[in-house]
Amino acid sequence: MGELLKRLSNQTGELVSKELDLAKAELTEKGKRAGAGAGMFGAAGLLGVFAFAALTTAAIAVLSTAMSTWIAALIVMVVYAVLAAVLALRGRAQVKAATPPMPEQAIESTKEDVQWAKEQARSART
Repeated sequence: MGELLKRLSNQTGELVSKELDLAKAELTEKGKRAGAGAGMFGAAGLLGVFAFAALTTAAIAVLSTAMSTWIAALIVMVVYAVLAAVLALRGRAQVKAATPPMPEQAIESTKEDVQWAKEQARSART
């Protein structure tokens, strides 16, 4: 009985260490996804500024040869707004995939391990 408890104690310590490693790895992955999503939000904003500052003038100039300048400006603005919205939605999806920052696999695995340990303790008593 003493040997069994000693082995259980050693294995429990080993298991806790491995579960912590799994939790760290999972949180690292989620952090990377959150960073990628935030980067996409930043890129959407930057592209919006550059698009309205530089490309707008050229696009309006080209379109104004076939229509009124104000209509050309409105068309260009709508195109840029759609592009910015697409980038923002993709960034939002990346951030949402990373939240909440809980190591779900590690938590589930730990619950299974606790259940296993309880069953082992019960069977050792009988």
